[in-house]
Amino acid sequence: MILIIDFGSQYNQLIARRVREHHVYCQIEPPNISLAAIKALKPEGIILSGGPASIYSKGAPRVDKGILKLGIPVLGICYGLHYMVDSLGGKVIGSSKREYGFAELLVKSQKRIFSGVNKKTQCWMSHGDTIGKLPTGFVITATTENTPVAAAEDVKHNFYILQFHPEVVHTSAGKKILANFLFEICHCKKSWSMKSFVKHTIAEIRQQVGDGKVILGLSGGVDSSVAAVLLHRAIGRQLTCVFVDNGVLRAGEAERVIQMFKKHLQINLHFSRSGRLFLSKLKGVTDPEKKRKIIGRTFIEIFDQEARKIKNVKFLAQGTLYPDLIESRSAFGGPSAVIKSHHNVGGLPKKMNLQLVEPLKHLFKDEVRLLGKELGLADDVILRQPFPGPGLAIRIIGEVTAQRLSVLRKADTILIEEIRTANLYYKLWQSFTVLLPLKSVGIMGDQRTYENIVAIRAVNSDDAMTADWTRLPQELLARISTRIINEVRGINRVVYDISSKPPSTIEWE
Repeated sequence: MILIIDFGSQYNQLIARRVREHHVYCQIEPPNISLAAIKALKPEGIILSGGPASIYSKGAPRVDKGILKLGIPVLGICYGLHYMVDSLGGKVIGSSKREYGFAELLVKSQKRIFSGVNKKTQCWMSHGDTIGKLPTGFVITATTENTPVAAAEDVKHNFYILQFHPEVVHTSAGKKILANFLFEICHCKKSWSMKSFVKHTIAEIRQQVGDGKVILGLSGGVDSSVAAVLLHRAIGRQLTCVFVDNGVLRAGEAERVIQMFKKHLQINLHFSRSGRLFLSKLKGVTDPEKKRKIIGRTFIEIFDQEARKIKNVKFLAQGTLYPDLIESRSAFGGPSAVIKSHHNVGGLPKKMNLQLVEPLKHLFKDEVRLLGKELGLADDVILRQPFPGPGLAIRIIGEVTAQRLSVLRKADTILIEEIRTANLYYKLWQSFTVLLPLKSVGIMGDQRTYENIVAIRAVNSDDAMTADWTRLPQELLARISTRIINEVRGINRVVYDISSKPPSTIEWE
């Protein structure tokens, strides 16, 4: 495996994705990870990510320098390069000519990490600091017009540093450079696959759980469904799934989940109809973070209640994914900014009566879909569009009420019906409606109306870390708008969201 130290780069998750695309397992950990924990992971190599800080600034993130004495190959990217240079006796300074964007890389040595890479190639830069002095033993291997040390190596110690970002698609030879590090330098094997993941994770679950019982919060979405089937395969009847109707689900959601898991898959399933409780706690709440945390806390409270009904329950299983952890960076204790907390992470109370089991926490969304396929789940489950844990509560901007939920459900149902009819449902990453806290003037039947506005959101993505808005056909948008306005009482205007992630997030809250 490869260990990635997260110094707060916006690209850290891309490093992990690129490594896994080469069928090599990797983990992202914060810089405060202990040296003992690193040794326990037994990595074949370590990659130090980029980050927004300057190494010479007060409070700049640092990892234990002992990693540079383990005899393990280390690759430093951008800030990771600056950390290595500073730690090994070199000097990092502010650059008079900053580089952001494309640059022509001039490769001086086509060996080792640059084996098979053209002497002139395109790379992606994003830095304001540069190397003033290289540590002893390092040799420059690549330059750009504005960066004399775009890459360097210390072959004796297996240290490699890159000022540019090989993980982004804009670096033409990035995939080859990372492959060279993985296979030529770290001597990794291509052993990471869903089949190996299933075998390894089932063994981990059995070791962690023993003969204890586990309850899982089942939403019916891809993540919890795959987690449920994986856990059921590992521990069978020791697993009890709890489906909580939190009052902010889509139309027909509860019936679909019960039919599939209880009747078809024959997994232990408890049903808790708790919509009134959730809505009472959400009354008057408009802040999205408060909504998420209220829903998360209430969710766990209900789990505690359900757990008391089942003897010997010791574990709570969740479908937490890597993006959940990355975006809720405070859970890692790492240097990245918190974008938003997730119901699987930010909503957990400080004192829990149950231990966590998170079998998917190191997977990206598309990997979960591959896992679902490996486990034999139907396409209707594994290709289902993501639905947030806090449900429609974060698709209603402002206060969540029964009346506003009813309006949004009807609009959302129409949207999904039309998207399916157009054969676009499985081609889109997500498509949904958002109820805005605004009203606008309209005319219906020669009478003035003053009613709600609904926004349509449709995006394409591979893993939800980045996303682009979908250019839906105008005829389809017109049909959706007409149906929503005509069929949903309380809406007189439909708008279309044409923002991408970043800078926007996929969900509005």
